[in-house]
Amino acid sequence: MNIILYSENGNSSLADEINLDDEVQLRQFDLSELENYKQYNPSLMILDFDINKIREFCAVRKIECSVLVPCKTIPESLIVRALSYDYIKTPADNTELNVRIRALLKTYETKRELVRTAICDELTGLYNRKYLHHRLDAEISRSKRYGTPVSCLLIDIDYFKIVNDMYGYDWGDILLKKIAQMLNALVRKEDVLTRYGDEEFIVILPETTEQQAMIFAERFRKDVERMEFIPANEEERHPITVSGGVASFPSIEEAEEDSNSLIRYAEHALYNAKQSGKNKIIEFSKMNLGG
Repeated sequence: MNIILYSENGNSSLADEINLDDEVQLRQFDLSELENYKQYNPSLMILDFDINKIREFCAVRKIECSVLVPCKTIPESLIVRALSYDYIKTPADNTELNVRIRALLKTYETKRELVRTAICDELTGLYNRKYLHHRLDAEISRSKRYGTPVSCLLIDIDYFKIVNDMYGYDWGDILLKKIAQMLNALVRKEDVLTRYGDEEFIVILPETTEQQAMIFAERFRKDVERMEFIPANEEERHPITVSGGVASFPSIEEAEEDSNSLIRYAEHALYNAKQSGKNKIIEFSKMNLGG
């Protein structure tokens, strides 16, 4: 976890009073760096500068971490929109300062875990369907605004039921986690990786054409085809393959398209891949919709 301490000159006396645990890092910056706070991914921000400047900073933004405000008197009109916040009177008592810091860090950790639990799949740690639709709606809105493409890749593990039936559900879970890890190693920071169904995964690829998404999908399909999956008590690898469908927004000219239609296009392409032999990726734009 990161504590960021901001002061007028970047050298606050509070820094010497803070007792850090091994997993906590403290950084100090002056006010010229205040606008860039997100890049340091803080768990806690300590705002040790003029209260009017703090009021101005906090009034126009929602801060996604905990905030501690040292001040001589507790201000009545200061509004802090943060994950959690607290005040401490200065000069600060060393014990009280560290108790408040630990409490804010604990609150940050707890709330972040609650958020993660709400939007992530328990088994794989990937995002869940609820988060997928939220993000895909946002990416399509951005695509409409800026005229950039966004692609959807739907992946399904071929013959997954056979793995469960032959080796048991624990080995099915191991395979799901392995596939999730392999996908996670390929995606970019801006991509959205989701567990969509029992053995289905969706990757949302912003600013990516269908052809570019196809390159990504084919690379992953070949990686899976080569993967070593050897369940317990088996001497040889169990062959694993995946099928996939790729669709991009916009797809059909003059059609009213949204997140649901984009996923539906990818589902059509996936179904086509399954019906034509599995272990392949199909592009929605290449399908003969009239036939």
